[in-house]
Amino acid sequence: RTLLFKDVFVPHDAALMPRGVYFQAAMRWPHMFLTLSPTYVGLAQPAYDFTVKYLRGEVPGTPPVKRRMYPTKQIAVAQMQIKLEQIKGIRFQAITEAGANPSKEQVLRAYAAQYSVMEGANEIATLAIRTCGGQAMLKSLPLERIYRDSRCGALMLPWTAELCLDRIGREALYEPGEKDE
Repeated sequence: RTLLFKDVFVPHDAALMPRGVYFQAAMRWPHMFLTLSPTYVGLAQPAYDFTVKYLRGEVPGTPPVKRRMYPTKQIAVAQMQIKLEQIKGIRFQAITEAGANPSKEQVLRAYAAQYSVMEGANEIATLAIRTCGGQAMLKSLPLERIYRDSRCGALMLPWTAELCLDRIGREALYEPGEKDE
């Protein structure tokens, strides 16, 4: 799975974007940085799906023990479902607003969507592990990988979770070019 590039040269005529276009695109179409968010929704959904199947005793390779009758498990599944719907909803709203030169509110919502999806995917994976228990972390089952991969979302540049929080706070409080004396 490791791809290594050594002594790679890309001629100018083979470049995907002419020099300077990426920066212009980033300034005019910031929603392009939401391209990783569907991947993390794609981790949150199987974490939820696995949890439901696991608690119903329907996961192949595990004992057919049903754990769904416990109120704590039911509440956890409800919390996971709510979080999943929240991240899908805010992401959908932000994506439907994607366009050139978005408004301040649209950019803030894009940051909020990125943050919510990246952190929410990991919250769902964490809750899945807590709900299913240690046996669900076996390498033969998907939760260990989903958890590890979901944690990486908040660390991915250019819109890490911390950068999104920083930008939301700053851009909500300051207009472009505005400074404190």
